Amino acid sequence: MARWWYTAGSAMLLALGAAADWPYLSYNSIDFQPPQLQINQTGPVDPGYIFLGPRGAIQPAGQAALIYDNSGNLVYEGPDEVTANFMVQKLFGKDVITFWAGDMLDVGYGYGTVHILDNTYNEIYTVTLTGSFVTPDNSTKDSYIDLHESHITPNNTLLVTAYNLTQHDLTSVNGTTSDWMLDSHFYEIDIPTNKIINSWSALDHQDAIPLNSSHQELASNAGTQANPWDAYHINAITTTRHGYLVSLRHMWSGFYLHHNGTVMWQIDGENGGDFKQIGNTTFSWQHDIRVHNETDKGMVLSLFNNHNTETNSEGQTSGLFLGINLQNHTVTGLRSLIDPNDTIYAGSQGSTQLLSYKNQHVFMDYGAISKVKEFSANGSVVFSAAFGEENAVASYRGYRCQWKATPFWKPSLAITRTSDNSADVYMSWNGATEYDNWAILAATSNTSVNNTELSANNVRTGFETAVSIGNLPTGYLQIVARKGNATLGTSDIVSF
Repeated sequence: MARWWYTAGSAMLLALGAAADWPYLSYNSIDFQPPQLQINQTGPVDPGYIFLGPRGAIQPAGQAALIYDNSGNLVYEGPDEVTANFMVQKLFGKDVITFWAGDMLDVGYGYGTVHILDNTYNEIYTVTLTGSFVTPDNSTKDSYIDLHESHITPNNTLLVTAYNLTQHDLTSVNGTTSDWMLDSHFYEIDIPTNKIINSWSALDHQDAIPLNSSHQELASNAGTQANPWDAYHINAITTTRHGYLVSLRHMWSGFYLHHNGTVMWQIDGENGGDFKQIGNTTFSWQHDIRVHNETDKGMVLSLFNNHNTETNSEGQTSGLFLGINLQNHTVTGLRSLIDPNDTIYAGSQGSTQLLSYKNQHVFMDYGAISKVKEFSANGSVVFSAAFGEENAVASYRGYRCQWKATPFWKPSLAITRTSDNSADVYMSWNGATEYDNWAILAATSNTSVNNTELSANNVRTGFETAVSIGNLPTGYLQIVARKGNATLGTSDIVSF
């Protein structure tokens, strides 16, 4: 298999080589080149767009936060940067989009910033994390937030992960007394102020999370500052009724924590941990543990069961739902989602999203394998899409989200003259979801107002609409994005 992760630099190098093997989209009105989705829809799907953060062997102008519709049309492309956790969340009662952007290291973590945008794509909050962190090369970062988590809580705070290098006695795992390892941290941050409300360190809880229970062996070449041992590999945190649930991939476990950080109980993918196993409850190397329907009697957990690393395989990857009974101390396998026609072994990353309680559809992103799938309540695949060659393109997580937006920027217009008084007009409005038609206006100059309407009700067709127009009275055009007859956005005047 290929490496789990690509740095920004290696992704660019890959894009120069293998990217041409996968089809990509391009436009006349804007310089975007996102990967083309290869889609197979066989049944009804939940409402919403597809949110991805592809990186790897793709076009340089397509490595960004991306939104697609179910037909594979681009809806939005963000800045050209490495992103993760691109999704819609609720903040102060309103829909916002959030994503992490920064540097992904090829050892499986990163340093970056969480961006929060409103429904005009204005960045309303930028969340950073500073402090006394040690990095592999002793460099100082503007922000130490790791890529793995950026979850807004019901209290309008943000949960994020961070990795800190520390020297520690690793003789219990056949190391030395001064080896280097990664300590897994999480932080709960007040979004408007960047103030840390709570923090947690896995290394502070060796009584409940001993180092020798890690499934990640201390390799002979590990234990240095440049190559520290990753015993825990934190990759998901969510709030619970009594504290938090944290996922440690290399422990094959989720840990339910009190508010003070102590461990209340452990769900272990190998032996059940504190619970007796009933049915199919086995998982390993997991991502994206989430809590559903929690009461004092129990809850349902969902997770992305990688079952693989780049070097080890326990079985095929699945989406797993587990019932936790806190009275009888049992864990019961409720759902295990796989595509019988497409066996997947995802060595890293991935997500399992319960779309709605009503119809129990589930949307899965396969991380290192560049595919997403939607499953119906009976476990059938009703939608699948691929966006790159396997093990060459990754998206850390992927989601289906409902989203409405009217951008603060203007629509884009490009014009190609086809004769003295006719032209092909190309129109797009990156990120806009609400307009359904275009009007084309003739102007007398770059600054003219009250321009003459030449062509109205040009139906929106995907991301970019192309219209041929003749009998042009001037060499200046302007376009208007509309919903019905209501104006939503107007472009600059373009000469041709």
